[in-house]
Amino acid sequence: MVKHYMVGVERGEGMEKDHILNRIRDEFDSYELFFLKEKTKKFESRDRGLHGVEIHEEEGISLRGIKQGKMIFTYTFQKGKKAADLLIENTKLLSPFVEIDASAVLPSPYTNYSSVDLFDPDGLAIDDSEKIARLIEMESLILDYDKRIVTTRNCELQETAIEIEIFNSNGLSVRNRKTLYSVFALCVAKDYDEVSWYDWKWSHSFADIDMNALGFEVAQKTISFLDSEQIATGIYDGILTPQASCEILSVLSGSFLAESLYKNKTKLKDKIGERCFSGNVTLVDSGLIGMGASPFDGEGVPSQENVLVEKGVFKTFLYDTYYGKKLNKSSTGNAARTGLKEPPLCGRRGFYLEGGSDNVCDMMTDGVVIEELMGTHTANPITGDFSLGTVGHLVRGGKKGPFKGVIFSGNIFDILNNVQGVGDDLKFYGTCGSPSVFIKGMKISGK
Repeated sequence: MVKHYMVGVERGEGMEKDHILNRIRDEFDSYELFFLKEKTKKFESRDRGLHGVEIHEEEGISLRGIKQGKMIFTYTFQKGKKAADLLIENTKLLSPFVEIDASAVLPSPYTNYSSVDLFDPDGLAIDDSEKIARLIEMESLILDYDKRIVTTRNCELQETAIEIEIFNSNGLSVRNRKTLYSVFALCVAKDYDEVSWYDWKWSHSFADIDMNALGFEVAQKTISFLDSEQIATGIYDGILTPQASCEILSVLSGSFLAESLYKNKTKLKDKIGERCFSGNVTLVDSGLIGMGASPFDGEGVPSQENVLVEKGVFKTFLYDTYYGKKLNKSSTGNAARTGLKEPPLCGRRGFYLEGGSDNVCDMMTDGVVIEELMGTHTANPITGDFSLGTVGHLVRGGKKGPFKGVIFSGNIFDILNNVQGVGDDLKFYGTCGSPSVFIKGMKISGK
C-alpha cells in the first residue's frame, strides 16, 4: 500500500460528506472514507501552579481508494469540494507506482456490533478550572509527601474527545465517539543519590481518574528507590509488576499478528493447538477494552474478544481484512488505526494477560521485584530474546530494598513458560494490560 501525506489546515468545519461521497464513488471501483474529528486539551502543573495549557483540534478525512486492483491511501485536512478534489488528484498521481494486489479489498457491512460506553459528556462538561485545581492538588500532595522529594516533572492531565465515521462502497457505515482522560506524574527525590519515578492512569470516564491516588503511589515509589545498591549476579525468582509485565507483553504481541505469520516472522507458526506457555497463562486481545476500545476496528469490522492463548495452549492469530484475505481467514477485528495520517494496519487492540486470583507477593519471600524495564525496543520481537536494564527491589526474608545497575536477560517465551502465579491486579497501560506475575528462574546480572 502506498501512503501519501497531504498537509493542510489543522481543522475544517462541517465537511460536506455527501458531496465528497458523490465525487469519490465515480472515480474508484471501491473506496473507504474515514472521517476524524478530535479535540485535545492538556494541562501541566509545576511548582504548585498551572504551568501550561495546550489545545489541539483536528478534523480531516482519509481515503483508501481501489481501482484496477490497486489500493492507494491519502488524507487531507481540507473540506468540501477541495477535499474531494485533492484526494482524487493524489490517488491518480500515485497510481503508476502502486502494484496490483488481489488482497487489497474492503470489508462487507456488518449488522451486529457490541455496545460499549466510551463517551463521558459529564467529564467534558466539568469546568477546566476544576480539572486544573485537582491537578495542582495532586502535584502538591507529591511535593508534601517527603522532604527528600525535590521536584516534579510532567504532572499533566490530558482530555481527548474523538468522533469517527467510516463509510465504504460495500455498504459499511459506522460511527462512534469516545473520550479519553489520562493523568501523568513524575517525581524526583534526592538523598545520597537522586532517583525518579513516573506512572500514569487513564480512563474513558473522568470520574474514574483518582489523581491523588496516583500522586501518592508515585511519591511512595520514588522514595522507595533511594539508597539503591547493586545486587549479585544470579538466577532469581521474581515478580513482574503490571507495568514491567506490560513492557514484556508489548514485545510479544507482534508474534500473534497475521502479518507476522504471512512474513514468517513469528515463532508461533504451525503451533496452533500446542502448549506454548505456562498453564497459568491466558492471553486475550479484545477491541472492547483498553485505550483503543471501540465497537469496531480501524476499517469498520466489529470488535471482538479473541482468546489467543488458553491456559498455555496457542489458539489463533489476529487478522485484519487484508491478511485475512491473503491467508483465507476472516478478520478478527484487528485493523488498528493510529489516527488520520496512517492507514489501518494489522495490530493489537487490547492485548492482555488475563488476571488470576493469586497474591503473588505471598508466593515469594526471597527474590526480585522488577518495577520497570528499559530498552524494550532492543528486544528481538521474533525470537523473544532480550537484555534490558531494570529498576526494582530485592526481597530477602520478606524485607525489600532497592537495586540499581542491573540487567534482566532471557527469552520472553521462556519467561512465560515459567509463570508460577498470576495476580488479581490487572492494569492497562495503553493497549496492553497485565496483572503482577510470579516467575521462576530469572537471569539477573549485577555485580
